[in-house]
Amino acid sequence: MKLSLVVPCYNEEANVKRFFNEVNNVFLCNVDDYEFVFVNDGSKDKTFDNLKELYEENSAYNIQVLSFSRNFGKESAMYAGLKAAKGDYVCIIDADLQQSPEVVLKMLEEIEKDESVDCVAAYQEERNEGALLSNFKSAFYTIINKLAEVDFVNGASDFRLFNRKMVDAVLSMSEYHRFSKGIFSWVGFNTKYIAYEAKEREHGESKWSFLKLFKYAIDGIVAFSTLPLRLSIATGFITAIASIIYLIVVVFQKLIQGIDVPGYASIIVLILFLGGMQLFCLGILGEYLAKVYVQTKNRPLYILKEHLGKDDENDKNTLY
Repeated sequence: MKLSLVVPCYNEEANVKRFFNEVNNVFLCNVDDYEFVFVNDGSKDKTFDNLKELYEENSAYNIQVLSFSRNFGKESAMYAGLKAAKGDYVCIIDADLQQSPEVVLKMLEEIEKDESVDCVAAYQEERNEGALLSNFKSAFYTIINKLAEVDFVNGASDFRLFNRKMVDAVLSMSEYHRFSKGIFSWVGFNTKYIAYEAKEREHGESKWSFLKLFKYAIDGIVAFSTLPLRLSIATGFITAIASIIYLIVVVFQKLIQGIDVPGYASIIVLILFLGGMQLFCLGILGEYLAKVYVQTKNRPLYILKEHLGKDDENDKNTLY
């Protein structure tokens, strides 16, 4: 099979059929051999019912529908889709049609004309979002590029097309706390970036609130940098030096200059400062320790409730 479209879906009941029709219209006379790999990430609406109808009413098309037992998150949905995809090329694309199928054709053209390219990733030159959110994302990329050992391109999303070699490399990294943007960079391979313009969402609403994005940013930093751990060491060292300097200044003022230094307020401020720094450092350690704790449980990334279009119907293993 030439191309697999991995489509994570969470509460996209109004979009999945529109997406299916739009892709087929765009791919007509352009791509002959392709499949849909829809991943229902524990949707609470009728997303799965609509996907099941698509599967049952369109037997002429190659369609897989994976449905999770609950919401495991987009990272797990992308991993499940990549694992189920059969194509020589695999593209991750959202179901809301903000990421246009026409761009997939451009990706396919780029990767086919240059054998040295293993991945084509789309990035937004201009984000159609509020100034606060846009500045937050830009700040995240600035920070993580200074901290991490791999490079992150500002504006690049999960909207990417891979060849089979790179898909297999990504699947070999089965870590529980996944940050795919970092994984895509960490595995290496030659990636070409092309600009695209995200369309307005016509139905439904974004699943990414500011708090979710902030948590996702923290996960990315923790997953691909140990610098915060070293930062806690540096913070403790600087705090200790500052405390010694403060002590020397107080002794100098009291013994040499004869100035009566009031101690209560100074001591309280010093205690609060030192206590805050200790809690900050403990928080950093706790974040890394929590990730290790969950990883050692060896829980599956997701649990499949149903898998329509699966080749081997006798395979009952639904834990991954």
